[in-house]
Amino acid sequence: MHGLEQIHIGDLKDTRVLVTGGSTGIGAAVVRAFAAQGAHVVAHFNESEAAAQALRAESPERIHLVQGDVSEPGEASRVVKEAAQLLGGLDGLINNAGGMLGRLESISASASHFEQVVNLNARSVWEATSAAHPFLKESGGYVINTSSIAARTGGGAGAVLYAASKSFVSSLTRGHAKEFVHDGIRVNAVAPGLIQTPFHDKYTPPEIRASQTATVPMGREGLPEECVGAFLFLASPAMSGYITGQVIEVNGGQLMP
Repeated sequence: MHGLEQIHIGDLKDTRVLVTGGSTGIGAAVVRAFAAQGAHVVAHFNESEAAAQALRAESPERIHLVQGDVSEPGEASRVVKEAAQLLGGLDGLINNAGGMLGRLESISASASHFEQVVNLNARSVWEATSAAHPFLKESGGYVINTSSIAARTGGGAGAVLYAASKSFVSSLTRGHAKEFVHDGIRVNAVAPGLIQTPFHDKYTPPEIRASQTATVPMGREGLPEECVGAFLFLASPAMSGYITGQVIEVNGGQLMP
């Protein structure tokens, strides 16, 4: 976990956390990190069942699995309720599920493609958070959304709809922070930049990755494990109890807003 396995954050032990999109990439790294801190974690997955089962096998006493296609209306809510039932409540919701679903110009996209992108990246976050709210209000918990550098830049070639949906996530983060503050719920986000994940392996051609990497001051892609510290920080009341409505950029200096 890039050295984080040696760090002990006491107030995360025995907390109950749901990570959507938790079987691969950044989500899997987050699941491992919270389990290593002694949390009980539900890793949600959709198609990556083999990866999810392998992840659970790493810490079967701490990691649980729930499957569901959160791009389908109603599924994010079901996943949240099932996770809360498995864990006996929720202290944290990490809305990490998302995807580009292909690179194409926005004006060439079909209405169906638009709906799929928005349902996966935007609607699912709103729906999962709405379902989790009663559990988080009871525990005085938190929400951490995964946004993207694309939310500020408009995205790379063929990623405009994805970028716009992530802008929704960043704005929802700030709005929910205001709405939920009197319920004792903190809401923040992490916005990764160019990270080595199956996301880019699937949707980003080598020439685009090379041109994007050239704009990163650190001169390289980040690792999923290098995003984890921001999530742990935002989950810990001891470290971030007076922080809400913020988006932490993790991008190697590619964007300095």
